[in-house]
Amino acid sequence: MRFSRMLIPTMKEAPSDAVLTSHILLLRAGFIQSSGGSGLYNFLPLGKITLDKVRAIVKDELDKAGCSEVHLPIVTPITLWEETGRADKFGKELLRFKDRHDNDFTLSPTNEEAMVNLVRQTVKSYKQLPLNVYQINWKFRDEVRPRFGLMRGREFLMKDAYSFHASVEDMEREFALMEETYKKIFTRLGLDFKVVEADSGAIGGAGSKEFMILADSGEDTIMVCDSCDFGANVEVIAEDETSCPKCGGGLSQTKGIEAGHIFQLGTTYSEAMKAEFLNENQKLEPFVMGTYGIGVSRLLAGIIEQSHDEKGCIWTVESAPFAIDIIVAKAKNEEQMRVATKLYNELKAKGIDVLLDDRIDKKTGFGVKIKDFELIGIPYAVVIGNDISEGKVEMITRDGLIKEKLSLDEVLEKILEKLT
Repeated sequence: MRFSRMLIPTMKEAPSDAVLTSHILLLRAGFIQSSGGSGLYNFLPLGKITLDKVRAIVKDELDKAGCSEVHLPIVTPITLWEETGRADKFGKELLRFKDRHDNDFTLSPTNEEAMVNLVRQTVKSYKQLPLNVYQINWKFRDEVRPRFGLMRGREFLMKDAYSFHASVEDMEREFALMEETYKKIFTRLGLDFKVVEADSGAIGGAGSKEFMILADSGEDTIMVCDSCDFGANVEVIAEDETSCPKCGGGLSQTKGIEAGHIFQLGTTYSEAMKAEFLNENQKLEPFVMGTYGIGVSRLLAGIIEQSHDEKGCIWTVESAPFAIDIIVAKAKNEEQMRVATKLYNELKAKGIDVLLDDRIDKKTGFGVKIKDFELIGIPYAVVIGNDISEGKVEMITRDGLIKEKLSLDEVLEKILEKLT
C-alpha cells in the first residue's frame, strides 16, 4: 500500500481522556478513532489490517485443533437467555430491545445459549460427538464504565468456542487441548503470558483458567509460583498466601490483562435448555460442555501494553499491519522514487506486506515520516535517501531503533533474512 492513498491520521497528542498507554498510542498512531459513543471505536485502515492479522492467527490455530467455524447473529432472542436464567443475572449489561412485533431481543455479550440452541437442533446422537464449534464475531456489553480504549469497550471482537461431549472425561481432554491451542496463539503473537486458575463468574461451570498478558497496567492481580507453572487469580487464592499449593514454592504477586478464558461447563447449560443426545444405550443424556473465549480486539491493546517505548508502538511481524515501511526521504526526487518503487514491487511479489511512504506534501518532510514510522511501530523501515547516489540505503529495526547501512544489492536479501 502507498501511504499517500491510505487514511492514517497520526496525532501528536491523544485526547485527554486516554490514560492507558495502548489507548493513547492506538489513537495517536491512527489505528482506532472514537466513534462519538462511550466505549465505541472505529477501526481505521491500520487497525483493521492488524485486527484481521490477529484474527487470522486465532482462526488458524483453532482450525488446526479440529474446531469448526460458524457465524451466529449478534442479535439473540431474549427467550434463549430466559431458559438459563441469565437474562436476570446479567442485569443492565445485557442491552435489550424490542422489534416492531414487540418481540424481545438482546445484543449478545456472549453466546452460550445461542450455540446450545444451534446444537440441540442438529446433533442427536453420541456418534456425532465430540464437536467443537466457534465463531469470531462482534459482541456488545453495556459496561457501566467503559474505559481504557480497546481494553474495556462496550463493543468488542471475540472468539468464542463451545465444545459438546458425551462424557466429562472427553470434555476434560478437549479443555486440555484448548489450553495448549491458546498457548500457541499467545506465543505466535509474541506475548509474555501466564495461565492461571480462575473464578467462573457469570459463565458458571466447574472450573476455569484465564490467560493473562503480564503487564503493570493490568486490572487483575494474580499470584504466580517462583518454582513451577502454577498461577491463580486472587479471586480464587488469598493475596496473603505465601506458598504454592502445587509444589510448596514461594508465591509472588503481579498484574495481568485477561485476554482469554476457558471453562469446564459440564451440563449447566444443556440441562437448563434440555439439549440432549441419544447415548450408546439409546437413552437421552444432556451434553457435557466446555466454552473457550479470547478477546481478539483486546489482544491489540495487550500487545501494545507489553511492546512499546516512548516513541510509539512496537509490533511483531506476525501482528503488524505491515512488515516493512519504505520511507522515501524526498518523494519528488525521481531517483529515490524509482529505487523505492522497484523495492516495493519486489517485496510485494514475494508476498511481503509493505508500506511505501511516498507522501510529498509540504507538511510531511523526512522528519515527520520517521516519527510516524516510530509511532506506528512497523517492525522494519528502509530509508531511501541521499545515499542512494552511492548505492546505499539505511535499514532500521523498530525494536531498539537499530540502524544499519546496506547496499542496494543486499537490501532485499537482508529483509528476507529478517522476516524468516
